Amino acid sequence: MKEEDNSRKTYDIMAKSYHNLRTKKYPKGWFYNEMLEMPATFELLGDVKRKKILDFGCGTGIYAKLLTKKGAKVKGFDISPEMLKIAKGENPNLDLKIGSGYKIPFREKFDIVLSSLVLHYFKDWNKVFKEVKRVLKKNGIFIFSTGNPVVESKKVVVSKGKKYRVVYDYFNERLIKEDWNVDDVGVMKVGFYHVTYETIINTILKSGFEIIGYKDPFPPKYSKKYFPLHYEKTTKVPLFTVWKLRLK
Repeated sequence: MKEEDNSRKTYDIMAKSYHNLRTKKYPKGWFYNEMLEMPATFELLGDVKRKKILDFGCGTGIYAKLLTKKGAKVKGFDISPEMLKIAKGENPNLDLKIGSGYKIPFREKFDIVLSSLVLHYFKDWNKVFKEVKRVLKKNGIFIFSTGNPVVESKKVVVSKGKKYRVVYDYFNERLIKEDWNVDDVGVMKVGFYHVTYETIINTILKSGFEIIGYKDPFPPKYSKKYFPLHYEKTTKVPLFTVWKLRLK
C-alpha cells in the first residue's frame, strides 16, 4: 500500500532522532506522548499482568518495554525496519517483527491489541479492523489512539495581525500533510488521514466491536513544570482521542 510505503520511508529516516526525542532529550520524556497520550491509554488498559498483548505499530519499543515491566506478555510489529532495529535493541527478549497493519504478521490470538497513534496513517480502516479482529480472542480488547477529528481539520487564519486556528472542512475525509521539524534531519512532510467521528464510530460498530471506554487525553499537572506552553494549550484543546473496544 502506498501509505505504508510513505510511513516506512518517513520513520526509517527519523528513527534515531525520534527515539532520542522520546527517551533522552527532555528531562521527563516528550510531552505529547509521555504526558498526554500515554497516561490516558494506560488508564484504559488497566491491569495488564499476564495479559497477552500485541503492540500494533510498536515503533522503537517504548510501549513494549513498559508493558513488559507491568507483567504483560508482549509481541509486536512495525512497518519501519529502522524503528524495529531500535525496538529489538530495547527489548531483546521480545518477538518483534516487520509487518503491515493490513496483514498482521502473527497467526495467534491476543487478549489485547494496542495501537498507539498509528491508525491515522491508514486509508482503509475497515481492512485494519478486520485484521485486528482476526488476532483477538473472543471478548478481546482493542485500544487505539488517534488524532482528534475536529481539531485535526483545522485552518490558520489571520485577523488583526493575530493567528487563529479554526475548524475547516471537517467533513472532507482526506490526506493531510504536516511539517515536522526533526532533530538531525530537518523538516519532513508527514501525512495522515483525517476521518470524521461518524466514520470512526461506524467502522467500530460494523467491525463487530463495542465501545467500552473512551478518553480525551488531558495533561497531568506536573507536566506544566516541564512544558508550560504545551500544558496550557492542551488543557484547552483536545489533540488526541483514545478508544477502548471489546470484540463481541
